[in-house]
Amino acid sequence: MTEQHKPNSTLTPNQQKLEILTRKNKEALLGGGQSRIDSQHKKGKLTARERVDLLLDEGTFQEIDKFVMHRTKDFGLDKEHYLGDGVVTGYGEVNGRLVYVFSQDFTVFGGSLSETHAEKICKIMDMAMKNGAPVIGLNDSGGARIQEGVNSLGGYADIFYRNTRASGVIPQISAIMGPCAGGAVYSPAITDFIFMVENTSYMFVTGPNVVKTVTQENVTAEELGGASAHSTKSGVTHFACANELACIQHIKQTLSYLPQNCEEIAPKYSYEIQGDENRKELDTLIPENPNHPYDIRDAVKGIVDKDSFLEVHENYADNIVVGFARIAGRSIGVVGNQPQSMAGVLDNHASTKAARFVRTCDSFNVPLLVLVDVPGFLPGTDQEWNGIITNGAKLLYAFSEATVPRITVITRKAYGGAYDVMNSKHIGADLNFAWPTAEIAVMGAKGAAEIIFKKEIAEAADPEAKLQEKVDEYTEKFANPYRAAHRGFIDEVILPSETRMKLIKAFKMLENKVDQIPRKKHGNIPL
Repeated sequence: MTEQHKPNSTLTPNQQKLEILTRKNKEALLGGGQSRIDSQHKKGKLTARERVDLLLDEGTFQEIDKFVMHRTKDFGLDKEHYLGDGVVTGYGEVNGRLVYVFSQDFTVFGGSLSETHAEKICKIMDMAMKNGAPVIGLNDSGGARIQEGVNSLGGYADIFYRNTRASGVIPQISAIMGPCAGGAVYSPAITDFIFMVENTSYMFVTGPNVVKTVTQENVTAEELGGASAHSTKSGVTHFACANELACIQHIKQTLSYLPQNCEEIAPKYSYEIQGDENRKELDTLIPENPNHPYDIRDAVKGIVDKDSFLEVHENYADNIVVGFARIAGRSIGVVGNQPQSMAGVLDNHASTKAARFVRTCDSFNVPLLVLVDVPGFLPGTDQEWNGIITNGAKLLYAFSEATVPRITVITRKAYGGAYDVMNSKHIGADLNFAWPTAEIAVMGAKGAAEIIFKKEIAEAADPEAKLQEKVDEYTEKFANPYRAAHRGFIDEVILPSETRMKLIKAFKMLENKVDQIPRKKHGNIPL
């Protein structure tokens, strides 16, 4: 708590002023005091300043508004002031690149957001927009400072407004490192990526007590809004991290795939072609039985630079895989159907997960690689009643809207409307490759034969044999990539082992691609 310091009478007036500044700096560094810092550590949590020190390159942090204090006089707050008012704000560097950061200090009023607390955050967000650099928010707050009433609520809205204006202009990253409840959750929800820490962070609009009162459900904070719940059930969080150090390292890694703003491209890492870039193991990846699964991650890892794949939303909607990677040092976004889960079908969750990732990549000029093995959209009342039409259209819209370089590789199945949706040539993909194992058709051979030859099969002496004959006939005609290649819908049928080299050359060819969407205020994506 800030106090009036009596100047040392043995010092000159100027020396006394320097001493006051030194004392204030020391006081600001203590936040809510040593006892509260110790309490934070006992919970397995770092302090706001320790988090900033871990995030930023050593010696680069420049703090802004260190001496700001709240202006509230109600409910006894006129007798309790802390320098900084519960949030550390400023700028620095991550791997030599400028970022802006705010880190909420739980030792000061539980990190609660006041009018001045919000003003500090808004100030660095405005600076980030003017200077075209990412904003990283380290959230650890009990919510609005209730003693301030509507002033604190207005502060939240000021932040939300800036989050929205900054969306798609600069990368925005939110790390949840403690409680984040009520209105506080909406700022992270607007940002590009949310990170949570297992067992010490949670997010929810209403807490367990309110849930019990309204719905009679007994649920803990962890069950309701912990890292596990939001990384597996709701998809709210993109990354669930074991501890705060892992979380901060994950943030740094994610930033390495992104540019500073929408006018730039992501950093390119040096890479020299290593002679033979073929990956022979890909030639045997697809099982002989077309109904047997395989892991699409094996295809990804066989195509991209070694150890460069960073999966996003790993534990949510695992019938589709999305993430960042590099090809010959260039940052790309990867979207791939996952045959190991639900045969790789598109459902509500997979569609929205992929659509969000595609739009994020397009916002920040990250080229897209799409690996297709999709039997279609998941049927059923649950899917229809929960909006598969609208949610599937989100993914279709996201790909159609994207102007970044877009390349598709069909590894196996590409059936029905899902063929169209998964970055087909018809919706603007730049290059579409297919492996010889690709099957591009309206539906699977058995279903197609049963419809097309229904009468002929029914009238046959041996319907089963006739069905199999027609399945084989349909398979020979359509369950391959060549019909599509004849029409130019597939640019080239390639050996799987050649895929990496083909993509290195293709993305290099497309690096100066220029494409414009029609002039408009903004599109009306099916939300």
